[in-house]
Amino acid sequence: MSSFPPFSHSSSSPSLFRHKTSLEELSARLGDSTDPSGGCAAALAASVTDHDTVILTADGHRLPGIPLPEAQQLNSSRLDLEHKHAVLNEDASSLGEQDTVTFIPLVTTARPSPSPVNVPRAPAHTHPLFPSLPLYGPTTKLRKVQSYFFRFVAGVLSTCFLLIVVTGALFKFVPESFKRLYQRTWKGEDPDRNRPFYQIELERAKNRKKQEEIWEEEAELERDYARGRAAEEFRRRHRSAERNSTEDTEKNETGAEDNPNHDGTNNKVNCPIREGGPDKLIPDIQYYARRVGLDIEEYKVETEDGFIITLQRVFDPEDPPSDENIVVDGYGNPIKWSKKGRRKYPILLIHGLLQSSGAFCVNDDDSLAFFLCKSGYDIWLGNNRCGSNPEHTLLKYSDPRMWAWNIRQMGILDLPTFVNHILSRTNFPKLALVAHSQGTAEAFVALAREQRPDLGSKISIFCALAPAVYAGKLVEEIYFKFMEAVSPGMFRLIFGIHAFIPMMMWFQRYMPGRLYGKLGYRVFSFLFKWTDIRWDRGLRDRFFRFSPVYVSAESMRWWLGRECFATQKCILATRVEEQREDDKELEREERVNRVDKEVSSASEEGIKSTGSWYDDKFPPLALWVCGSDDLVDGKRFLKRLEKGREPHVRVVHSSIIEEYEHLDVLWAIDSVEKVGWEVRDVVWKIVMEEMEKEDGKIEWRRDLAVPKGLRKGVSREEHLDYDSGVDRG
Repeated sequence: MSSFPPFSHSSSSPSLFRHKTSLEELSARLGDSTDPSGGCAAALAASVTDHDTVILTADGHRLPGIPLPEAQQLNSSRLDLEHKHAVLNEDASSLGEQDTVTFIPLVTTARPSPSPVNVPRAPAHTHPLFPSLPLYGPTTKLRKVQSYFFRFVAGVLSTCFLLIVVTGALFKFVPESFKRLYQRTWKGEDPDRNRPFYQIELERAKNRKKQEEIWEEEAELERDYARGRAAEEFRRRHRSAERNSTEDTEKNETGAEDNPNHDGTNNKVNCPIREGGPDKLIPDIQYYARRVGLDIEEYKVETEDGFIITLQRVFDPEDPPSDENIVVDGYGNPIKWSKKGRRKYPILLIHGLLQSSGAFCVNDDDSLAFFLCKSGYDIWLGNNRCGSNPEHTLLKYSDPRMWAWNIRQMGILDLPTFVNHILSRTNFPKLALVAHSQGTAEAFVALAREQRPDLGSKISIFCALAPAVYAGKLVEEIYFKFMEAVSPGMFRLIFGIHAFIPMMMWFQRYMPGRLYGKLGYRVFSFLFKWTDIRWDRGLRDRFFRFSPVYVSAESMRWWLGRECFATQKCILATRVEEQREDDKELEREERVNRVDKEVSSASEEGIKSTGSWYDDKFPPLALWVCGSDDLVDGKRFLKRLEKGREPHVRVVHSSIIEEYEHLDVLWAIDSVEKVGWEVRDVVWKIVMEEMEKEDGKIEWRRDLAVPKGLRKGVSREEHLDYDSGVDRG
């Protein structure tokens, strides 16, 4: 049976039949040959960037891309077939024949297709930091056997690797536990007395306990009230049944007036949703949003290659953001504004490696997402592909094609999907992007001149927390060196061609929350050398309930494998390229010192711009660098910017927090004071600049809510004026 949309053809068209057959074979090889309708067969390759394609199936769905040569072959075969069918139809029409060739075109869908459709010529070489991903064929019986074999072998080997790591973490934990026990029992000392926020932790724990008790008391009163109301209602109905119909009607009317739930206006369910009591330690950000008086709205959006990814909106039920519905006249001018709430400027938050949007929502009111929401911004949380629940429009979890992606696909496909959906939903021309760790890496990759630089025109400011551009000294640890030394084939044998160590998600799902939180901290602390010294230890178990999530083994190979980040120590340049730039910088400094002012500014600028990663579309950049971060080297990236190697990047704020480790920008007790306030202020500063730049030309600023708590009396009319990195307390 054909695996492509059906054709009818004249018996006198052998050339067309040959083209049809070759196209069917190629389509089946790239699509799904098991689909009896042929709807999942590859019909067209469309380019997303100059280096990336996606496959459009005959029924309008999307599949992950293929190498450019195969994409050109698919499109060329289709064009040849369309041309020959048109010629044959013309000949048949001139001869009066009724049996003409019929070609079933690609089904179009409502969502826009990637453009341009013409696939560019393949580059002469592949960037060493982004080697070609493995190309897997459609699901066949043999492919299923191979896939399950890899899943079984990798499942066993990767679980053994995980157990070794857990064992190492526990061995490190045992001596620390004995030391704490000795201090507490024999010396009578509090082992936590030297923690920098110890008194604050004690006070917060006391307040949480008090709030839990109050919540339980109120819940008990509500239950008693509900039981009393139920008993009263039963007695009333019993008495009512013994009376005549007139009295029964009067009693029912009286009861309806007395019942506050009858018309819904006084029903407590209609009040803002709240949660309380002891922490359930569940991986549900809506639960934690409700604990601070907020709520979550969730959206499922589709990427250009068919992945279903989750976007969550944080909002205050008592002050929800507005989705403007703009009615325009025939000339495109707005004539009506329909508003549900206040206009709030949108901010998109992107999480780090092995994390989800929960990383921004676990620190009670000090959570970055909740703080910015209560400040008056419209907060959106992006979750990269697969995440907590892997979904695709066509591919199943067991299909290796669903896992053939790395940091580039997250940057050039997931991030634009988030941005476009938010802007479409809110009717703003731009949004602010706040990202942490891997989230910064995917944004820096996406905005590069060779990737999707046009995305920068939709971002007003990029706030990078713990920017993951250069590797820190942690990659020199023996367990990371082992993974770097493993060949790509051996890496896929150990960790598979599907999800990376999926057993971790099994533990997360079935292990008791408190035990999992404690074990999660020990394992991550052992691997990444983090400490909880600046965190609220009473919330620590909650922090790790959202980690890890599903990521592809290919993505982890990009971070830790032989060819990419762990080896090159950078996300966009090889070690050779970095050394070449360092040599040129040294040469420039020597020339300046030797010739002084004879060096022309044009020549100097030429040396500076050599090897720059970004063009003039890059948005304003704000940086928060963790000075004690061993996982990534943010100081080195800041130094690159200060040296002028990125002449098109405008740094509007930079801050080095020397005592901070990698996760402290999110979870430290003082993270709001050190990071949150500055993010709130610098975003509004850029919003004000946009307003001034487009004064009188833009309508989105109408009724725009001014964030609360802006320092130095910032308002819509005043400009936030401060120097980068200066404490404005």
